[in-house]
Parts: sequence; structure tokens; C-alpha cells
Amino acid sequence: MTFHRRKFLHLAASAAALPAISRIACAADYPSHPVRLIVGFAAGSTTDILARLMGQWLSQRLGQQFVIENRPGAGGNIGAETVVKAALDGYTLLMVPPAVAANAALYEHLNFDFLRDTAPVAGVVRLPNVAEVHPSLPVKTIPELIAYAKDNKLSYASAGIGTPSHLAGQLFNVMTGVNLQHVPYRGDGPAMADLIAGQVPVAFATTIASIEHIRAGQLRPLGVTTLKRSDILPDLPSISEFVPGYETSSWFGIAAPAGTPADIIETLNRETNAGLADPAIKARLADMGCMVLTGSAADFGKLITDETEKWGKVIRDAGIKAG
Repeated sequence: MTFHRRKFLHLAASAAALPAISRIACAADYPSHPVRLIVGFAAGSTTDILARLMGQWLSQRLGQQFVIENRPGAGGNIGAETVVKAALDGYTLLMVPPAVAANAALYEHLNFDFLRDTAPVAGVVRLPNVAEVHPSLPVKTIPELIAYAKDNKLSYASAGIGTPSHLAGQLFNVMTGVNLQHVPYRGDGPAMADLIAGQVPVAFATTIASIEHIRAGQLRPLGVTTLKRSDILPDLPSISEFVPGYETSSWFGIAAPAGTPADIIETLNRETNAGLADPAIKARLADMGCMVLTGSAADFGKLITDETEKWGKVIRDAGIKAG
């Protein structure tokens, strides 16, 4: 009886160890087939552009295709939920948009907790938004925009509820006493199309979404949303030069489902940071007004936590809801 009992316990212990052994083997050989990089916004959005740039780099470095999959809707929540529910094997990743920092406060009935249910992998970039207007609007500076908005009804376009382009406008309203009416779109592309067409006169879009249109004369920039001026638009003042204390920016990175093996996270973090150090990618990002966010997975996790606390308070204080 003792022999059989010992044999049973040994077999049971071996069986219990199989999932861990399987995970270790999977991680050691990662990636062995294509990886999905989920984007919670439409093709052509800032999130999508950055995902395609980093996906191409990771494909080249890791020898498997990183397939960009657009899952737009609900301020990025559809894409995030896709990743939260995915297998914990590193084959479904999320291009993290800054909207995740606002969504916990905006949406009352989310099926996930982003901070709890995802694992940060790596930061990618931080960049300013640009207060900009259609050239037909008779304003050329931030003070002129404030004065004009106090005497006229104006609207501003955003990439969606809770996105930095929405919250930048909300913060501008609060700090200047104007009442720009928010018009949310499903991503940067549709918002910029209507701005360029003159359907909506104002936006606070990212430099990635704006810079080519500014260079082409299709949009008139008035100021950047960061405290410091941007290297890509060095002559453009910061909004804070006229509205003391005004500051916001957009940031992006990569995350995986919580519970993804640590060595897979480390591999992805290492290769993402290598991409951000590559001269060609650095030049491309700089040309779009981006500042790279190199660092550990924990560094990116802290950024998400800090931004979630910051914008959660702004949203609750303003009583903003997703609708």
C-alpha cells in the first residue's frame, strides 16, 4: 500500500508540474507563430500608426509577424477587453493608448479593470497635442482663440470620449472659462478629416495626427499642450505661456494580459527598447514630434497608474460620462 501511495503522489506531483513546464517551454521558444497586436482605434489613428511602426520592428527582430488588428469602439475598451480575455501566452498584445487612463472613471460598467487585468510590457512614446484651427477661423494665437470663443459658439473635434484630444479640450475649457463644445469621433482620422474640411473648427490633436496637415497649410497651429515647446514646432508657444499651469500630453506603449510569463514580457520589453534606440526609428518618431519612453515594464506600469489617478480626478470633478 505504501509503495502504491508513494507512486500515486509522485505521479500527481508530476502532472501538476506539467502546465508550468509547458509554459516555460513556450516562453523559451517565443514567438513560434504570428503575434496579434490589438489597436482599439481605427486604421490611420495615432495608436495605429505607432503600432504599425513597432510591429514592423518586432517582426524583424523576433522572426515572426506581428499582425496589427484594429478593434475600434468604446474609447479603446473593445480592443482592451480583447486582450484581457486572451490566452496568457504573449500572442495577443495591446497597443496601449492614453485613453485607458480615463476609461475607468468614464465608464461605469466595464468588464475589466485595466490596472489589474493587464501586464505592462514597455512604453513607446510621449508626445504633445496641438491646439489647432481651420484656417478660416479668424484667430492666430491662443489669446485670440479664448476671446473669440467667449463671443462665439465653437466646437472641437476629438478622437473619442476620454482620449487626450478630448481631455485637452476639457482642461482648456475649465482653465480659460470658455465653452468649446466637444464632438467625439471614432479615431484621429475621421476627426482630422472634418477639421480639414471645416466641418468643425478646433481640435487638440496629437502631433502625429497633425504635423503633415500643419506643414501643408491645411491647419493653423496655435500652441502645444506640454509645458515645454516641441522640437518639431519650435516656434509654436506652449499653451501654458498664456494659461499658466495648463499641461497634458499623449503617451503610448504595449501591454499583455496579466499573468503572461515574465520572460516573454522581458523579451518584448528588451526588443521594444532596442527599437526605440534604433537611429532610423528614432528619426521617424522625432519627425512626428515624439519623445521615446525607454524603460522597464515597471516604469511603464507606473506611468499608467499615475495617469489613471490624475485623469480620474479630472473626470470625476467635471462630471464627465461616456454617455
